[in-house]
Amino acid sequence: MDFRDDVNLDASQVQDTGGRGGGGFPGGSGGMVIGGGGVVTLIAFIVLALLNNAGGEPEPAQRQPPANLAQQCRTGKDADQSEKCQVVGVVNSIQDYWKTELPEYTLAKTVLYSGGVRTACGAADSSVGPFYCPGDQRVYLDLTFFDQLRSQFGAQGGPFAQAYVIAHEYGHHVQNLLGGLEGGSSVATELQADCYAGAWTKNAYEGGFYEKQFTDADIAQALDAAAAVGDDRIQRRSGGRVDPESFTHGSSKQRVAAFQRGYDTGDPDRCAPAGLV
Repeated sequence: MDFRDDVNLDASQVQDTGGRGGGGFPGGSGGMVIGGGGVVTLIAFIVLALLNNAGGEPEPAQRQPPANLAQQCRTGKDADQSEKCQVVGVVNSIQDYWKTELPEYTLAKTVLYSGGVRTACGAADSSVGPFYCPGDQRVYLDLTFFDQLRSQFGAQGGPFAQAYVIAHEYGHHVQNLLGGLEGGSSVATELQADCYAGAWTKNAYEGGFYEKQFTDADIAQALDAAAAVGDDRIQRRSGGRVDPESFTHGSSKQRVAAFQRGYDTGDPDRCAPAGLV
C-alpha cells in the first residue's frame, strides 16, 4: 500500500494530541504493526451508549499537539515513512472518496490520542478502541490499538489492516450524515460500515493518492482484520461460549462478507443493512 510520492496531504484532517511519534513503522520497511485492544469496538454502539450515559457538559477533546503534522505530513512520500502521516494519507483518501460519492458529505477530523480522551460523547480510554463520536463528528484513535489487535486478537496486521479500521469508522460518519445511526441493530450498523470500507477500497486508487491498485495481499490484510474482530472469534479467544444473541458487530463470516460485498461491487448503495445481516 504505497502512496504516490508527489501527492499533497491535508494534515488538517487529523489532530495529534500526543502519543507515538513519526519515523519508520515497526515490523518492516514502510509498514506498520497492526494490533488490537482490550475491548475491540470499531463501533458507534459503545459511543452511543457513552452519549446516553455521560453526565454534565462534555469537555472538548483539545490539547496542544506535541508535533506539527502540517509540517511533518506534506506528501505521499511522508506517508510512506511515518505512521501518523500514513493515517493522514488514509483519512485524506477516504474523505476524498466520500466527497465525490455523497453530495452532503462533510469532513470529519480524526483525533489521535494516547491513554485517554474526552469527547462530546463522554470520556474514553484506550481500552475502548477506535470509535466515532456522532456528537462532535470525529473519529478517535489510539495507535496502540493496532499492536493489540495483532497480539491479543490474532490478526496478521499490515498497513491495510489499519486502513480498513479507519475506513470502517468513517463508514459510521457516513451513516450519521444519512441518519443511519438512529435505530436499527448494532450488528447491522457495524456490517454496513464494513461494507462501506470495502466500497472505498475498491475505488481508492482512482482518487490519486496511491501509487498502484491495492494487491491481493492488501485485501487479505483487511479481510483478516475483519475476521479477527468478529464477535464469535472474540468470544472463543476469551474462553467463553459463542452466543449469537449477544453479538454487537457480527460474526467473522458476516464481517468478511460485508467488506467483500462493498469491495466486489464498489457501490455503497449495495450496502443496505437488510442485505448484510
